[in-house]
Amino acid sequence: MGCLMNLLWLIFGGIFTAVEYLIASVLMMFTIVGIPFGMQTLKMAGLALWPFGKEVRSGERSSGCLYVLMNVLWILLGGIWISLSHMIFGVVLCITIIGIPFGLQHFKLAALALTPFGKDIVSD
Repeated sequence: MGCLMNLLWLIFGGIFTAVEYLIASVLMMFTIVGIPFGMQTLKMAGLALWPFGKEVRSGERSSGCLYVLMNVLWILLGGIWISLSHMIFGVVLCITIIGIPFGLQHFKLAALALTPFGKDIVSD
């Protein structure tokens, strides 16, 4: 069932979201300062490509000083807007019964987009 849902996700916009994250990741990695942010955007691209059957967990290192600082910078430099856009898509999709599974995946992406540093994506 998860494979079918992932295929539907790709057909109805998941591929575009993943490509946007991939392009943003490549653009961020042009500078040395942007490499950590590009790596986090690459992590989001992977989740946006195939979200069903994956889970976002906080790693052991997520409460470290550097991760907290990087998450604060991420939020201030645009992470809040990415997270809000996923939240809006999630709410719109959850209005219909058919869209609820896809809305829940957007909520998963919103949580990752808000504070990606120190988070790990694992299979269920």
